Amino acid sequence: MSYFDAASSAPLHPVARQALLAALDDGWADPARLYREGRKARLLLDAAREAAAEAVGCRADELVFTTSGTRAVHTGIAGALAGRRRVGRHLIVSAVEHSSVLHSAESLVAADGSVTEVPVDRTGAVSARAYGEALRPDTALACLQSANHEVGTVQPVAEVAEVCRAAGVPLLVDAAQSLGWGPVEGAWSLLAASAHKWGGPAGVGLLAVRKGVRFAPQGPVDERESGRSPGFENIPAIVAAAASLRAVRTEAAEEALRLRELTERIRARVPQLVPDVDVVGDPVRRLPGIVTFSCLYVDGETLLHELDRAGFSVSSGSSCTSSTLTPSHVLKAMGVLSEGNVRVSLPPGTTEEDVERFLAVLPGAVAGVREKLGAGVPAAVVKEDSLVVDALGKRCPIPVIELAKVIGDVPIGGTVRVLSDDEAARLDIPAWCEMRGQEYVGEEEGPAYLIRRVS
Repeated sequence: MSYFDAASSAPLHPVARQALLAALDDGWADPARLYREGRKARLLLDAAREAAAEAVGCRADELVFTTSGTRAVHTGIAGALAGRRRVGRHLIVSAVEHSSVLHSAESLVAADGSVTEVPVDRTGAVSARAYGEALRPDTALACLQSANHEVGTVQPVAEVAEVCRAAGVPLLVDAAQSLGWGPVEGAWSLLAASAHKWGGPAGVGLLAVRKGVRFAPQGPVDERESGRSPGFENIPAIVAAAASLRAVRTEAAEEALRLRELTERIRARVPQLVPDVDVVGDPVRRLPGIVTFSCLYVDGETLLHELDRAGFSVSSGSSCTSSTLTPSHVLKAMGVLSEGNVRVSLPPGTTEEDVERFLAVLPGAVAGVREKLGAGVPAAVVKEDSLVVDALGKRCPIPVIELAKVIGDVPIGGTVRVLSDDEAARLDIPAWCEMRGQEYVGEEEGPAYLIRRVS
């Protein structure tokens, strides 16, 4: 079995396992106590904090450990907003942030705060100018991920941080996906990350708050972790997280070159092997191990099951694999195809043979799913200047499949009106038009989507 979903959770690094087992013997006592066992635990905790702070690029007394990366994000946002409540209650986020950031934004709005969502381009990147334009006199905090978790696009953190610094607004960076590859550049103010993303154990996050940043911890006061992360520290897991972060950083430069070559191979070969595929994300400014593509006329959930049966664990941002039946907010913000979406995120140690076997299996898996959905069977429709495709009540990718079947049955300049109540159609039909060289006219009441044949 080839595990290709490291962006969700990386396999436990061997160093993490060794450190965890070793720390179980000496890290079980209360580090706040002065007796021998407590002092041993305190030494382990202090050493882990020093190592993690060095990797982050901050002072040890600026960093606390939390129970998860999500908790680090929630604590960081809530504390920074509370610390600057006299300035205002306005928060800036990008449209492609991790759900932990967006959930914090929703909570702020529910509490009568306000949020500006900065758009991204088709590669998934924001611009520093857009962040500058979003700044207001009452802006208390801005948030930006260092790299996107779904498509791998690296964000211009240093440029955005400088814009925010000039305006006196702190910037919180979600560095969960990138911290294992290197420190985050720029004058950021707060940083959150999660150990299981770099091969550490789950249940350990970290939050760095620079000196001078106004920060007011929320909730009941606790004496541990500078009052910012309540509860007894899981010292063995923290030690394993810090040790694995140091280990992956030592290997990062060499491993990044190797994984970048493998993901470039996937980016180049998939469109050659599989017709009607859109490879998404920035082709250059991207993390080493992530490559994402979407396949027309494919049900994402079925495709993932087919790849799983073939021995490959991959992820998807397709609405067809979502309990809400809505497209990934990342793909939606980018304006790219969501149906048949596959995210391949290679863990360190992935071999060339694993990738070649994936490329050999993928075309047959996609073709099989398309055949089951009838994507290759043309519909018998009378040629007219305009026709209607009734796809109401049908999930993705059926509306797009039906559109593709009939577009050739209208003359150049003729139109097709697709009736669809699937939320994904609002994204996938315009994306299909761009991929196939047809004109997307717009959305009408119904809901209906009007397409003009131009080629």
